[in-house]
Amino acid sequence: MIKAICFDLDGVYFLNGKSNFIKALMGLGVSEDEAKRVFLKSDEMNACYKLGKMSDEDYWTWALKEWKLQMSVSEIVDLLIKGYETNPDAVNYVKKVRQAGYKTVICSNNFPARINGLHQRFGFLDDFDVIVLSYEVGVAKPDKGIFEALVRKSGVEPGEVVYSDDDETKMVGAKELGINTFLYTDFPAFVGYLVGLGVSI
Repeated sequence: MIKAICFDLDGVYFLNGKSNFIKALMGLGVSEDEAKRVFLKSDEMNACYKLGKMSDEDYWTWALKEWKLQMSVSEIVDLLIKGYETNPDAVNYVKKVRQAGYKTVICSNNFPARINGLHQRFGFLDDFDVIVLSYEVGVAKPDKGIFEALVRKSGVEPGEVVYSDDDETKMVGAKELGINTFLYTDFPAFVGYLVGLGVSI
C-alpha cells in the first residue's frame, strides 16, 4: 500500500526554469555553451554546492566571474527564479493526494538559493509533508543515503514510497532500497502509474 509520493521538482512540479535561465544569460551576452558549462556541467562546483559545501554567495560569485558578468549575487539569483513556472496539473495533484491522506514528499539535488527563492515566490514547500534536500543531508541522488533519509523522514517502509525521476541513473539508490520507481515521461503517465499502484483521490 502506497503511503508517500515523492515529486520531482525540475521538470515535474516546476517547468522551464533551467532553459529560461540559459536564455536569459544568453541575452546578457553569455554564450549558450558557457551558460551550460557553468550552471549544468561544472560537476565539481555544482556537486559541492548541492552537497552544502559551498554557500550561495561563494557559488554565484564564482559563476558570475566565469560568465564575466557585472551583477550582484541577488540579481543573478533573481534572474534564475524569474524563469520558473509551476505545472498546474502537478500543483493540483499534490494538493489532492495530500487531502486524500498520502504523504507528499520532495527528494531533490538542490541548493538553498533556488529552494528559498522558489518558496518565496510560490510558497510551494507548504504543500509538502516531507522535504529531503541534498544540501541539508549532505548526500545526493543517486546515492542510497539520500533515499534512506527520505524513508526515515517519511516514517514509512520503502515499499510504501513512490519515487519518480526523468533521469533513470538517479534512481539507483531508490531501487536498492526497494522503493517503487517510475521513469518520468509526462504527468498523465505518472498519474497512471500511481493509479496502477492503488493510489486514489
